Amino acid sequence: MPDPAKPRKDLTGWKKKKQPVHRTVSQICPPPRRPLTVVDIRTGMENERLGVVRDSMFQNPLIVKAELGKPRERSCSLPGINFNYGLYIRGLDGGVPEAIGHWNVFKQQPTCPHELTRNYIAMNRGAVKAGLVTARENMLYRELNDIRINDQEDRRQKEPPSIPPNMTFGIRSRPSTPFFDLLQHRYQQLWVQEQKATQQAIKMEKKQKVILGKLYETRSSQLRKYKPPVKLDALWHMPHFKKVTSHLATFPTEADRQRALKAHKEEYAVRQGTLRMGNYTHP
Repeated sequence: MPDPAKPRKDLTGWKKKKQPVHRTVSQICPPPRRPLTVVDIRTGMENERLGVVRDSMFQNPLIVKAELGKPRERSCSLPGINFNYGLYIRGLDGGVPEAIGHWNVFKQQPTCPHELTRNYIAMNRGAVKAGLVTARENMLYRELNDIRINDQEDRRQKEPPSIPPNMTFGIRSRPSTPFFDLLQHRYQQLWVQEQKATQQAIKMEKKQKVILGKLYETRSSQLRKYKPPVKLDALWHMPHFKKVTSHLATFPTEADRQRALKAHKEEYAVRQGTLRMGNYTHP
């Protein structure tokens, strides 16, 4: 029997520690979803169909509908659980021991003789000089006269053009928007200045024009400006309204009223209507 007076030792440290559980990827990730088949379809599902139903109907992504609370089926069958995705790289260098033991030197591959490019311009020029114009005649001429471009000319054609070292490639970025000019109405001021300069130039051009002589008026120009006098008939008034004065004055002053009446009398001959107050008779 253990002595109750002595303190009890902590036995928790003697317990075995739990070993970590190593899980594979197939255990962590759910298995890949396979395409739907006729056997998987139950009553009330979104993909339930009437009539003849085939498995190929559930492999078309344009026909398959997404089930409630589940992602849409992509109708693609995935490989099994033991399939490894990606590219497997095999170690061919042998690791550190092989690198320390010897050094693999790159062996230069034998160069094949370079075939010179055919000079089609010279061959076509020679065929035309020889009087050969058809396709068959040109082909026979090229077989007999195979002209090639020498190495120097071929190398000169294939070499890239010389580009300055400070050249920058790409599209130039758009400049920032001048907000200060917009807030200060700078563009409006520039437009007003341009308009003033244009008007000033037009005035100077008119001043510099030379008047060739005095223009005399002909009879046709005088008749065009002539306004025939119009005899105005007195308006008819009722006898008991002749002595009644006007109670409404629509003109600021009497001079404005007379000026308006004068303008009306001048346009009286070319207006329409009984009181000659309508549209003009000429366009």
